[in-house]
Amino acid sequence: MSDEQLKAVSPIDGRYSKKVEHLSEIFSESALMRYRVIAEIKWLQYLSDCDQMDQIPSMDSQLKDALKKIHTDFSLSDARKIKEIERKINHDVKAIEYFLKEKIENIEGGKNYTSFIHFACTSEDINNISYALMLKDGVKENIKSLKKLTDVLRELSKTWASDSMLSRTHGQPASPTTMGKELANFLSRLDRQLDQLKSTEYLAKMNGAVGNYNAHIIAYPNVDWESVANGYIDSLGLSFNPYTTQIEPHDWMAELFHAMIRINNICLDLSRDIWMYISIGYFKQDVNESEVGSSTMPHKVNPIDFENAEGNIGIANAIFDHLASKLTISRMQRDLSDSTAQRNIGTGFAQSEIAIQSLLKGLSKIVLSKDKLLEDLGDNWEILAEPLQTILRREHVENAYEDLKTLTRGQKLNKEKLHAFIDSLEVNEEVKNEMKALTPNSYVGIAESLAKKI
Repeated sequence: MSDEQLKAVSPIDGRYSKKVEHLSEIFSESALMRYRVIAEIKWLQYLSDCDQMDQIPSMDSQLKDALKKIHTDFSLSDARKIKEIERKINHDVKAIEYFLKEKIENIEGGKNYTSFIHFACTSEDINNISYALMLKDGVKENIKSLKKLTDVLRELSKTWASDSMLSRTHGQPASPTTMGKELANFLSRLDRQLDQLKSTEYLAKMNGAVGNYNAHIIAYPNVDWESVANGYIDSLGLSFNPYTTQIEPHDWMAELFHAMIRINNICLDLSRDIWMYISIGYFKQDVNESEVGSSTMPHKVNPIDFENAEGNIGIANAIFDHLASKLTISRMQRDLSDSTAQRNIGTGFAQSEIAIQSLLKGLSKIVLSKDKLLEDLGDNWEILAEPLQTILRREHVENAYEDLKTLTRGQKLNKEKLHAFIDSLEVNEEVKNEMKALTPNSYVGIAESLAKKI
């Protein structure tokens, strides 16, 4: 760990930096500058290609390639230059404009276009597009990580599809399931939420200081600016929002962050359940001989990966929840409180990424204790009260539920006691044999097939 990491205020930049360093290319200050450069350059190019803008000459391929190189080759040196400009003028987006003006006027033929850099734009035209592009890339990375998790869950669901286990509803012994089916439940939930995440609509606007194309119309009254803006936003792979104030209202961001919260909560639910299964012995963890589980208790092998996932999910969701509430509210046509809040978007994504990696690590270390599963089932024959009373209802036996309630509620039963009860019933031998064939291990419904087909 470097000195910078040791001195970092946030563990994202310190302890966990290696886990999320790939996200710095999307959510860092330098990355935000690069997205702003992309928005500015592509707007300039779009205007030059617009048939309605006769005062802006069409760019040749050589100039377009040179402009593209500015954002594809964007470097830390460029970011430092922009920060130098910002320190002088105290405006981060205007610093991008000045940086590009200097860059473009040094390109052959570039001076013909410098006056149209940031043309008719308010800063938020550039910012809202930049954050939309940023979030689109960030979600792609998040989906990659979640795909690794769903792949693992799918494999484990099938591997443990037939391994019966005692359920615990309200923490009490209940009708059996299989471990594979329990993991399939989480997989199904994640798959559904991932589909919704993949369908996110990334909205953006390019309509000036208060959303009415005021400056645009003054300069070029005969241009269909709404059509131009729509075409430009569409060319970026974003969705056009025609109704805004100075800022795009961020409702779509709230939708996205709420989707992230739902996904994180499913991962949290999974982490807690695995933690509980480890605590009751359903899972063992691979032991690394060089590791220490406790500073005083040498025997400990703690489920730290699932605990780390839980802790980081809590922080991520707190950030996403605040952003979803904060960003959709702005005084009158614009206040700046959203700007500082948006700078923390990457923190939510980073905490989520750390959680997913912890969860994946934890899942890679657990081993199913099949003997313990069978032992628990064998100690709880009373859970067969449900199928027995259901069979007896089918046979029109009166008070079937009530009689089994008297026999089993709050009681521990074994095979012998349950079979003695069955022998006392006034039903034919075929039905008695049907009931005696039931075991806690076999009473799992279609759990196995559900786990295998997901």
